[in-house]
Amino acid sequence: MSLNSTLLEYLFYDAEPSEYKIKIAEALENAELDQVKQNLYSFFASIPTDWYRKNDIYQYEGFYASVIYALFTGSGLTTIAEDTTNKGKIDLTVISQEKVYIIEFKVIEESQEGKALEQIKEKKYYEKYQDKYKEIYLIGIEFSKEKRNIVNFEVEKVIPT
Repeated sequence: MSLNSTLLEYLFYDAEPSEYKIKIAEALENAELDQVKQNLYSFFASIPTDWYRKNDIYQYEGFYASVIYALFTGSGLTTIAEDTTNKGKIDLTVISQEKVYIIEFKVIEESQEGKALEQIKEKKYYEKYQDKYKEIYLIGIEFSKEKRNIVNFEVEKVIPT
């Protein structure tokens, strides 16, 4: 957690505290997913362009998943990467109080939007948590290779049975 905190401080060294006064953990606790989307978008926009020089890491899903994993873990959230189910692996599961967020990441070409959320629903990743949490949110986050940021952020709430 200290490494994640240090990374967060480094990335936001020039940001005013009021700019990020609603923390990612608070937004998830309150299911304010538009705020989560905006925080993540701003977070990726703050990564210096020089960090992409002479490498193609931004073309891979693991880069974006790792950054978000570090951000959520550094925020003190219970975070599970590559969460195994009977039908595959959830890219990232985040647990906050009585809510669980099932997140799938994709790096896409512009015409492929909607595949991340579709995969969660198709593989029914949420079934693992239906009897454990009162609120289940499915989140598909898609990144553009060209823009190096979020281009699609879809949310769907599942009613546990």
